[in-house]
Amino acid sequence: MIEFDNVTKRFSDQSGADVVAVRELALTIGRGETHALIGTSGCGKTTTLRMINRLEEPTSGSIRVDGQDIAAVDVYGLRRRIGYVIQTGGLFPHMTVAENIGVLCELERHPPAEISRRVGELLSLVGLEPTQFATRFPGELSGGQRQRVGVARALALDPDYVLMDEPFSALDPITRTEIHDEFEQVLKTVHKTVLLVTHDLHEAFKLADRISIMHGGSIVQTGTREQLERTPANEFVSRFLAGSDLS
Repeated sequence: MIEFDNVTKRFSDQSGADVVAVRELALTIGRGETHALIGTSGCGKTTTLRMINRLEEPTSGSIRVDGQDIAAVDVYGLRRRIGYVIQTGGLFPHMTVAENIGVLCELERHPPAEISRRVGELLSLVGLEPTQFATRFPGELSGGQRQRVGVARALALDPDYVLMDEPFSALDPITRTEIHDEFEQVLKTVHKTVLLVTHDLHEAFKLADRISIMHGGSIVQTGTREQLERTPANEFVSRFLAGSDLS
């Protein structure tokens, strides 16, 4: 379980003016849930996600993972418990696919045979044949293949939690649809708690159990697709939903 308790994040802009990126956010993401954060550009969704693995620190309020305030735990230990997938995969270009996936296992000093077994298992999970892809470099992969490797790497240490920041936004529409279908099957297999940041409402509705719509640093409504469409909380939610063709 991930819990945000009255979390606010403030920045200073280049002129020194105070900017509130996230405002008094309260949200609970249940164990095993796939939860999507969606909203207009600059609404605070990526900042919200980055506070969970302490790439950003809250100005006030607290965030708990499994009931423990993350401010009180070792930041590197925290990050190794939480998988992280970013746009374009974020792969190391000088490493092979196998090395990219296994890098965290090496840092944890797992035996080489165990790392090799885990890499093969994860490549198969994301639909990449190990004998064909393990020795390739990221530059030899398509965008969709790089994203699959990024997902595999995030799962390498078998974390309970996975954070995904616009992971499929750089892909063309056909590839995105294919990887959505594949990732939906991965989610059913691995049973993780996932927080997905996306600007794509179709993606949120397809992959997430619940969706939180953000605006101006605040969550304006959380619910399932049915709940959001049946009873939008306000005019902004209605306009946001109407702005996408969801047929």
